[in-house]
Amino acid sequence: MKIMEIGSASHYNIGINYSIKLNEEEILVFEDDPLREKKTSDEEKIEKEQEEKKSAEDSSTEKLSEDEKRLVQDLRSRDAEVRTHEAAHQAAGGGMTGAASYTYQQGPDGRMYAIGGEVSISIPSGSTPQESMRNAQQAIAAAMAPADPSGQDFAVASSAMVMLMKAQQQLLKESQEGILGKEVYKSEAQKNTQDKKDIS
Repeated sequence: MKIMEIGSASHYNIGINYSIKLNEEEILVFEDDPLREKKTSDEEKIEKEQEEKKSAEDSSTEKLSEDEKRLVQDLRSRDAEVRTHEAAHQAAGGGMTGAASYTYQQGPDGRMYAIGGEVSISIPSGSTPQESMRNAQQAIAAAMAPADPSGQDFAVASSAMVMLMKAQQQLLKESQEGILGKEVYKSEAQKNTQDKKDIS
């Protein structure tokens, strides 16, 4: 009685690095799986690199004095703060912001830490007052996006606010001219109508 029929093309996975299959004589053969070996070796290589990097960081930090360790911790903290600050500008700025540039300081552990940074914000004037207002509002949002805006951030926001107010004044002026133009037209139309009545 046969429980299972296995054809010559059958192939079964029996572990991470091995497989079995039937050869031409229908005999079970154990084989190394080269694809699995490659995958495993790549994973092991990545893990090894990460362990070496962590070990190198730990050993370089262990050799430092307490003051140097505190300085490294302060530099790491400052680096994270600077990068978060500049990322906030970029996220809020859309197409108005450029790439972030950083000022670095080398720590006692030999690593470079960002201690300052900047992101350029360009404020294009629009072809209409409404477009200029939108651009100014986006620039203000980009400048004030970080949790702790700097003095330079406030200066950029202030410049954008001036642009916003000018665009609002322009829009108001155009609206008034439009209303005034309608009133002048209405007045002229009434005058022409009155003149026609007088002629009749």
